[in-house]
Amino acid sequence: MKAGSQHSISEADLKVMSAFGVKHVCGTLPSRLLDETWSTAALTRLRERVESHGIRLEMIPLPLSSLPIERAEMPNIMLGRSPERDREIDQICEMIRNVSRAGIPAVKYNLSILGVVRSERTPGRGGASLSTFVYEKAKQEPPLTAAGRVTAEMAWERIEYFLQRVVPVAEEYKVRMACHPHDPGMPEPQGFRGVSRVLGSVAGLKKFISIRPSPYHGLNFCQGTVTEILQDPDREIHEVIRYFGERKKIFNVHFRNIKGRYLNFQETLPDDGDVNMLRCLRTYRDVGYDGMLMPDHVPHIEGDTGGRQAFAFSFGYIQALLQILRTEG
Repeated sequence: MKAGSQHSISEADLKVMSAFGVKHVCGTLPSRLLDETWSTAALTRLRERVESHGIRLEMIPLPLSSLPIERAEMPNIMLGRSPERDREIDQICEMIRNVSRAGIPAVKYNLSILGVVRSERTPGRGGASLSTFVYEKAKQEPPLTAAGRVTAEMAWERIEYFLQRVVPVAEEYKVRMACHPHDPGMPEPQGFRGVSRVLGSVAGLKKFISIRPSPYHGLNFCQGTVTEILQDPDREIHEVIRYFGERKKIFNVHFRNIKGRYLNFQETLPDDGDVNMLRCLRTYRDVGYDGMLMPDHVPHIEGDTGGRQAFAFSFGYIQALLQILRTEG
């Protein structure tokens, strides 16, 4: 396992990552649509620029982010509108081909309508402002998104349609596709704002990886999001890691902690939550996971512009845990 990053790959930030000992990164989105920045030549130049710092470009995001559907880069895939979704899927397939030709081994993506849902922020350690979700306090206004009512059956049809078209291309070009869970999970069948979040439960994630079995179809395993869907996160997370890890479906890990549980949680710095992160690391080791562990969703701290200090703290924490693991053999 190794520390990773999913943020800026500017020259200045690559120098910082190199100084932190972070030698593996996920890049940033080249552009929202298929254009010159997605060409094989441009992606190759990007990879070579990252490598010039002694860092490996392990992954790059597709324009299928965690934005709400109203601002999504390619909304028709999850709106289920044809022929528009077919054109968007064709673009995704070409991006995957070019990523492979450029020597980048993986992509990450979301299949979301709601985006990341939170209620009002709450105070944490030292007066930090914590991203928080309390289902009863989260605003469901307007009651429906631009997608209207989306049942579980409708959501699965759209996800399956996408996977059946795209995974064969990923297989052919040997690019691993890492999908992020829905953040956070919601009660079913009511969902949230009329949308069923089928990738917001462990059962849903199990179904997802079984739709189109392939070594190139797996998860951007956000440990924070997964613990958010559990009733007893510190106890239950290890069984979930083992299930997906033993099946080699964990392609990347967002290594973050929470206080709380399903439908009521705060996002914390990695040492300040309810989950024993060292024990989690040992579970990843035990299932043979050897990919990146990256910080995610840090608290807002007064005077910490852009969360840079909070992320630096998190990188150091991850590196320290990895050092402990190495001493254990």
